[in-house]
Amino acid sequence: MPELPEVETTVAGLRTVLDGARLTLVETRRADMRFPFPPDLRQRLTGATVTGLGRRAKYGLVETDRGDTMIFHLGMSGRWRIDPAEIGKHDHLLVETAGHRLALHDPRRFGFVHLVESAALSGYRHFAGLGPEPLGDELTVDYLAKALENRIAPIKAMLLDQRIIAGLGNIYVCEALNIAGVAPTREAGRISKARLVKLVEAIREVLRAAIAAGGSTLRDYARPDGELGYFAKDWRVYGREGEVCPCGGIVRRRVDSGRSTFYCPSCQK
Repeated sequence: MPELPEVETTVAGLRTVLDGARLTLVETRRADMRFPFPPDLRQRLTGATVTGLGRRAKYGLVETDRGDTMIFHLGMSGRWRIDPAEIGKHDHLLVETAGHRLALHDPRRFGFVHLVESAALSGYRHFAGLGPEPLGDELTVDYLAKALENRIAPIKAMLLDQRIIAGLGNIYVCEALNIAGVAPTREAGRISKARLVKLVEAIREVLRAAIAAGGSTLRDYARPDGELGYFAKDWRVYGREGEVCPCGGIVRRRVDSGRSTFYCPSCQK
């Protein structure tokens, strides 16, 4: 599933062709993906000018001069294609400008598109209760210490809780915990302040590195220009069961709540 770095990379790619552009065509090619397309999507977006693109957690945002924001989620296998040679059966939404055609491609149809008034964006139902952005100023050691205070759940589960920190996913949580030397099973409320300092730094380090590398290539994910993200080659532990950790230990895998957790028992305590 595309995680925060993949969505950030996607938004950066869309920004190069959409920012400031007028939408000359908006066409849905089926009634729904995970959820139905907004019935007035074409009416409200055709002729609008894109005034900005952004991201909240794992959601992409396309703002327009009509006071509307199109929110997209890439689901399991979604991606935007810029100027595709042809339109295929899995291209479910087409957006055109004077110079470009974009297609939202999603074979599994777990992604979705919503349209909300920009002024009401903070109240959008999928944003309600989200924690701070991991790369923003609101994620501080003091904030994290308070959020985890007296919590007996494992730290990995807490970091995946979008109410604690918005946008973190399985891959990058495994990587950040390894960088910080924190065991994924450690009780969240018993992690020292000094180790939380390392953890916050590790979260930012791994996300920035992944964004710079264009994300990780998982199954169908590719950047809007068709190129594959290459951060996977730098994974320290994720997907590397039985291989050597940078510390010299051996990476292990366990399953927690149906998700694979990769860690090194030698350096993660």
